[in-house]
Amino acid sequence: MIRSPALCTLALLCGAFVASAAPPAQPAPAAPGGWQLEWARGAVFYEVFVRSFADSNGDGVGDFNGLTSKLDYLRDLGVEALWLMPIFESPSYHGYDTVDYEKVDSEYGTQEDFDRLVREAHRRGIRIVLDFVINHTGVDHPWFVESASSPSSPKRDWYVWRKDDPGWTQPWGGSHATWHQKGDAYYYGIFWGGMPDLNFRNPEVRAEVKRLASLWLSRGVDGFRLDAARHIVEKGPGDQQNDTPETHAFWREFSAYVRSVRPDALLVGEVWSDTQHIVPYYGSTARLPGGDELPMLFNFPMAEAMLGSLQSGDAARLGSQLAELSAAYPPGVLEAPFLANHDQLRVATQLDGQEGKIRLASSLLLTLPGTPFLYYGEELGLPNGPKEEGDPGKRRPLPWDGSEKGGFTQGKPWAPLVEGWKKQNVAAELGDTGSLLHRYRLLIHVRRASPALRLGTVRMLPRSKEAPSVVAFLRETEGERVLVVHNLGAEPATVSQTLAAAPRELLFADPDVTATAEPGKKGSWKLAIPAYSTAVWRLR
Repeated sequence: MIRSPALCTLALLCGAFVASAAPPAQPAPAAPGGWQLEWARGAVFYEVFVRSFADSNGDGVGDFNGLTSKLDYLRDLGVEALWLMPIFESPSYHGYDTVDYEKVDSEYGTQEDFDRLVREAHRRGIRIVLDFVINHTGVDHPWFVESASSPSSPKRDWYVWRKDDPGWTQPWGGSHATWHQKGDAYYYGIFWGGMPDLNFRNPEVRAEVKRLASLWLSRGVDGFRLDAARHIVEKGPGDQQNDTPETHAFWREFSAYVRSVRPDALLVGEVWSDTQHIVPYYGSTARLPGGDELPMLFNFPMAEAMLGSLQSGDAARLGSQLAELSAAYPPGVLEAPFLANHDQLRVATQLDGQEGKIRLASSLLLTLPGTPFLYYGEELGLPNGPKEEGDPGKRRPLPWDGSEKGGFTQGKPWAPLVEGWKKQNVAAELGDTGSLLHRYRLLIHVRRASPALRLGTVRMLPRSKEAPSVVAFLRETEGERVLVVHNLGAEPATVSQTLAAAPRELLFADPDVTATAEPGKKGSWKLAIPAYSTAVWRLR
């Protein structure tokens, strides 16, 4: 019988384990004209809201220098790339209404401060991906001001105008209009009137967006997260504002341009939909390995399946989504699982603060195939602010310690710290080997050291009718096979699995997991998994 040691014992070994962990695989050469993105395959990304991460000058707003000062924390966590939420000049706290794509937000620092952040991140082996919000600009962008000034403006056709209101509403439901009056005409803005959509039918707009991408790549960034990727070109009301052929054509054009400039620059698309609408955004994998549109896409259905199964205690939804992943995604593409992001309730809030479920969410994410994205603060189990705050409550400052202002700033934080931050902060969790932060660190480093967990395929194992809370699967790559078992239920579960090889080496396990060979049944193993627990074995 193989019995797991307590997780805290494994966590105490984490420092020694990290020191001996193999470095990430180097990118393999790509075919001429193709992507060179093996660096991103299986890497752990971390989404940062700069405003809420760390303040260096006491004005209460996080900034580039504050983030730079915390890069060692991120490196030690095991992060290999950062996705920075919008950093361009903007009048809003969130930055999704850009008014100057060439300048960084002055509240975050100077261009020199940003350049230093990029250099220091690269020195630590951490890449930088920027939120590139090009579906729309802010209403105060000089382009729109000029466009709105006259029907004969040279930039009139940079946005979408018409003389009347056709009465379209947002395609995801509700009654919010997508056409907005200004003077005697109406302009299109799918999100709201403060964010007018650019007209990507105009070749001048497409050329300018490509120029801006090239500019930031020349400044050292490693790619872009592409906001609202399914809404670039609209054709009519309802679903005709989503997923149009013209939108796909633009992404093929844009991706080809980026590959020509920097084939190792990542493009990761936000297509907030189901699998059948997400997968086409890879484009043709026959024409180009990895796809000729967007080489990486966020897996929204997987996030919903993980949290939905945790909420219900039944692994059926997660198992179904894993099967869909294997069946629907083209071989070799880059897929990005995550638990939550800046638009969604934080994991701890979605799971009603239940510690067992929150801890299990971390091991679900980090044992799945793909390139996992972690939203800042999730490694601490931070909750949301009050529901009535809306989006700002999902983006509160990160507490670094239990001092008066949480180590985030010497001034007044731009937003309140979350409830419970005096105990739930980076310093407190670093000092507690049983903390969620230590669990994330251990899981990330176990993942990085295992080729199968980092890069391997996934193969579902049969589910047990007697233990519906359990999901088990194999992660496989050349030279390594790993068995992963999760119990999503509130009660212990025991399942039998027939394996071609014995589960001999324990890579990660919660306390009291056991694996016992069943007498007289060749290759059959009885796996006992406590409530809300994970076990990961390397097979002989």
